[in-house]
Amino acid sequence: MKETLIKVLRREKEPHEEIKSKSIGLIIDGPNILRKEFGIKLEDIVEALERLGRIRVAKVVLNQYAPQGLIEAIVNQGLEPVIVAGDTDVRIAIEAMELIYNSDVEVIALATRDADFLPIIQEAKRKGKETIVIGTEPGFSVALQNAADYVIKMAGKTEK
Repeated sequence: MKETLIKVLRREKEPHEEIKSKSIGLIIDGPNILRKEFGIKLEDIVEALERLGRIRVAKVVLNQYAPQGLIEAIVNQGLEPVIVAGDTDVRIAIEAMELIYNSDVEVIALATRDADFLPIIQEAKRKGKETIVIGTEPGFSVALQNAADYVIKMAGKTEK
């Protein structure tokens, strides 16, 4: 049986109680985060974010090779699957920019380990949005973690 460990780190000194009433826009980098070897479940990501605020927009970007079972799991969690041909990075950037410029979204949450998305976090902060990065080791970008207001580190753990 797998149990996911969740660790939330605050980059700012203010208590996270202040963002609990804020609306969150979530983009999940499916090929980067939703891998069997990590053992991270969609519901764990949603649960971790709901501790910090209200999820208003939630999209999972996948490539065309995503299994049907994963797509069904995404829909069953109430998240929106976005399927692209080829590399997902450009679509993730587009989706994130739409959230940054959405006045109804106060917090941008990005589930990825990829440092390529550092400019997204920086732009969100420039536009006055709070930022959350969600990731796991190995390969969780230190630069991404240091740039975000909040970091959620997730790790799958096997119980014996």
